[in-house]
Amino acid sequence: MVAGSAGLARDVLWAHVIDMPEPAPWVRRGQLLLTTGFAWPAKPAQQRQQVRLLNGRGLAAMALAVPRYHEHFSAAARREADSCGLPLLEVPFAVPFAQITEELHRAIIAEQYNIIGRSEEIHRALTRAAARGADLKELARSLGELIGRSVSFEDPNARILGEYVLASPNRDRALSPGASSSGAQQRVEPGPAQRVKLLDELRTSEAWLRIAAMPEIGLSARVGFPIRLGAEFVGGVWIMEGTTALSELDNRAAEHAALVAALHVAHQRELAGTEARLGYASFLSLLEAETDDAQTLDRARLLDFDPDGLQRVAIAVVLEALPLNREGFLRRERVASAVRNSLQSAGARPLLTTSLNYVAFLIPDGIDATNILHGLGDDTSALVVGRAYTGMHGVRRSYREAQSLLNYRGGARLRFFEEALVPRVLMGDSGAREAFVDDLFGGLSGRKGGPTLRAALLAFAGAGFHFKQTALNLGIHQNTLRYRLARAVEATRLDLADPENRFRLQLAVHVLEFLNNGTAETCTKGT
Repeated sequence: MVAGSAGLARDVLWAHVIDMPEPAPWVRRGQLLLTTGFAWPAKPAQQRQQVRLLNGRGLAAMALAVPRYHEHFSAAARREADSCGLPLLEVPFAVPFAQITEELHRAIIAEQYNIIGRSEEIHRALTRAAARGADLKELARSLGELIGRSVSFEDPNARILGEYVLASPNRDRALSPGASSSGAQQRVEPGPAQRVKLLDELRTSEAWLRIAAMPEIGLSARVGFPIRLGAEFVGGVWIMEGTTALSELDNRAAEHAALVAALHVAHQRELAGTEARLGYASFLSLLEAETDDAQTLDRARLLDFDPDGLQRVAIAVVLEALPLNREGFLRRERVASAVRNSLQSAGARPLLTTSLNYVAFLIPDGIDATNILHGLGDDTSALVVGRAYTGMHGVRRSYREAQSLLNYRGGARLRFFEEALVPRVLMGDSGAREAFVDDLFGGLSGRKGGPTLRAALLAFAGAGFHFKQTALNLGIHQNTLRYRLARAVEATRLDLADPENRFRLQLAVHVLEFLNNGTAETCTKGT
């Protein structure tokens, strides 16, 4: 080799013998051009131009038989080859070109057979791993150990689903994400934004994609292949370059891994769909059960339902016309999946069901419904939420409350049952009237002396919150009234100084008068 050492890493795909002027149109990318130099131009400027043209065609290298027609490549040709990185070789004229092409082609074919064999080995190993139920973490480790490179599987949002980090030769083992070791190679990984950008490139790719190293942003060279289910892009597989350059084998390995990963994703989706359908039916049966018999309680235990925890039922409303078409069905399923992910992220067991254009689910106490609404990823969907109760009976009550809000949601994207009570009462909703009274005085239900305490509250509101007048209306001493109001406030947790609570109590006076056909329950001595 006399020039162009920067191009030594070029792949040689074939050899071609040409002895004619202007050979550039007759060569192809990756070829080794063999020539006696018989038609090689004599002038330095023409030689430089010839080297540029051949390099522009993607030639792997050029070999000149010397010293029959030329003693050596000229200094001008060598300078141009060094400039563009085209390797120039000088071959003794006595060496037959047939010997060179025979040995080279034999080596190329042997390498191709080796790649095919290794590729089949990788494919079988990945298929066996997938058949025994390996997840993407195990698939990444299997592939990484086979090819001796770091491997990662990512979802469309650049979240790592499975990863193998290549260890040093003296410690050939996988390192868990974030792990470090003095014997391990230093990882070079891009940040989240860069990974998303790379996946966007992979999303539009129909085959493997080579990415050159960009040390300035912490990016190692890599080859990737898109993971697709039909036309849907579900992620990508990346194989990182290590101490040796990426090869054709890595391209094939990435393609095999993407195919096996797609089968894995399809299988997981099928399992999740089956589990979701069974879970939907079981949870719906609990919501619609009439009694808490032994069978109902057994189903609740199987669903990991907490009978002692405070829980609300919420219904996500998907704005799609009924009956749902295919797009509407898929949109409802996306909303259900988003709800499930939000609950799991919050540490809760997802209990949900779907019907028509609704997704009903359980929100344990302490989880903010606003966060779940934001996590739907759908700006047109809305959420209606019942009150918090314990036990299956309470859950069914919360479910009925959420259902009652479906026609009173208005333009709000989030509506709580307790917030909508007053407007519904004013609109003449009979169910809301009973719920409104229960919401105010539920803390007194079943409590010793509860009716007396409720009467004191209502009388106080009916007298315009005048203490002395209330005592006179009830025919009791003011100290007695003070005692009853204190106990009532403790039980109901109503702040009587709050104007909103005062309005609700006064509204309750009129509601109860209406329910009792004009007989004032609150303002007579006998109540």
